Amino acid sequence: MDIGSQEGIPVGVIGASGYGGVQLVRLFMEHPHVHVAYLGGQSSAGRPFADLYPHLGHQQTLKIESIDLETVAERVQVVFLALPNGLAAKMTPALINRGCKVLDLSADYRFTNLKTYEDWYGSERQDHDLATTAVYGLPELYRQTIAQAQLIGCPGCFPTASLLALAPLLKQGLIEPNSAIIDAKTGTSGGGRQAKTHLLLAEANDSVCPYGVARHRHTPEIEQVSSDLAGREVMVQFTPHLAPMTRGILATVYATMRDPGLVREDLITIYKAFYRSSPWVKVLPSRTYPQTKWATGTNLCYLGIEVDQRTGRVIVMSAIDNLMKGQAGQAVQCLNLMMGWDETLGLPQLAFYP
Repeated sequence: MDIGSQEGIPVGVIGASGYGGVQLVRLFMEHPHVHVAYLGGQSSAGRPFADLYPHLGHQQTLKIESIDLETVAERVQVVFLALPNGLAAKMTPALINRGCKVLDLSADYRFTNLKTYEDWYGSERQDHDLATTAVYGLPELYRQTIAQAQLIGCPGCFPTASLLALAPLLKQGLIEPNSAIIDAKTGTSGGGRQAKTHLLLAEANDSVCPYGVARHRHTPEIEQVSSDLAGREVMVQFTPHLAPMTRGILATVYATMRDPGLVREDLITIYKAFYRSSPWVKVLPSRTYPQTKWATGTNLCYLGIEVDQRTGRVIVMSAIDNLMKGQAGQAVQCLNLMMGWDETLGLPQLAFYP
């Protein structure tokens, strides 16, 4: 479908020049009920989108426009904000007041308590009342509230992979709540498109590097949802690593089981039941463990499960594409729910392999 066509509802992407933005544009080009009516950005304003991403030039002709919220609200029904943290909070109130649905891909509307956001992200907020109306956009856990929402705080990539691995364990009370340790690897695209020394090929290739140890900003996001699932305050130990790949997240979660008699097949049965209505989560069979390549370019999450009876721990491995299920794909999944469409609509379900 030509991105400039008038089929379906009109949507806009602010922050269209980044990796999250281009994933959204790419997905909308094949979504049967959507057409892109606005692409916005500051640094690239006035440039054809095809100048930034020539591989899409044969399919669309829109230019990046300067950000004018009045124009956005007049032209579109739904706005996707693919911006650095802190900017969405300055734009969203005006967009909501003008009747737009807003899906924010940054951290601005992920927290039920903005004091947590202010502490971890280092900026004060003036939109506390609006923030209380935001719904956390993880469909596998909050499908019903997403369907009724006007404002979605789309989850981070690490929290998505980690929470899908943890959710059945916490919801069913199968683990000691504060025993969870999350060891996660991400591809370099998670750092965005701006030039950064540590993401250069010579720096990142042939190396795996931890970062944000004991203080990564996704920690309180994981803890917030984990606490909601467990019905009590939960803390997790989370350590991310940069891996020499472009796309993908692999999160390996370790936790102490409350019932050491549970075996792998028991947990596989529990996970399959928990995600029986979740088309994007695939629970793997016994002794099959996920690879990031399986999820590349799709909105899928693959879960592998193991039990170490010697240590009394469950080990859950979760693989997603950080730019899809971890970002843009999940945002489109939320849009589908908000509009009453099938949540698989317009989203890739099979990776190319190898």
